[in-house]
Amino acid sequence: MISLLLQGTPPPALPARQKTVAVVIALGILVVILELVRRRKLREEYAALWLLTGALLLLLAWNYSLLLWLTRMVGAVMPVSTLLFLGILFLLLVSLQFSVRLSTTTRRLKELNQKLALLEEEMRSHMEGSSGESTSPREEEGSYGEGLPRKEREGA
Repeated sequence: MISLLLQGTPPPALPARQKTVAVVIALGILVVILELVRRRKLREEYAALWLLTGALLLLLAWNYSLLLWLTRMVGAVMPVSTLLFLGILFLLLVSLQFSVRLSTTTRRLKELNQKLALLEEEMRSHMEGSSGESTSPREEEGSYGEGLPRKEREGA
């Protein structure tokens, strides 16, 4: 196989059994992704990436010569090396995307907590100003654990 790639002669086709397994796996991935979207377990914005990945796997399973062309373009010797390289690259990009999302969510959560603290302080000062004394049990015990018995709040 390696010598065929190096000589530029047409490589043999992917054996029928391997092609069948690869196509079934790719189709299975596509079905699972669509089902997750249908059940609202996977958001559409992420589904696009996964559907593209499943379609690419299906294309590579169906068209072995495309995989061999990619192998030559990457400079790998074996198609398996190309698949491994593409898999690692894919996981790296997914990790980067989730890191960006996590950073954005963390920043937004911090801003929301700061706004909540300001609103609670404003509410306390308003309650104290209108009645002259505190009447809110939340004010006396803090804002955490609202609705929990005192014993559970103190243990948490």
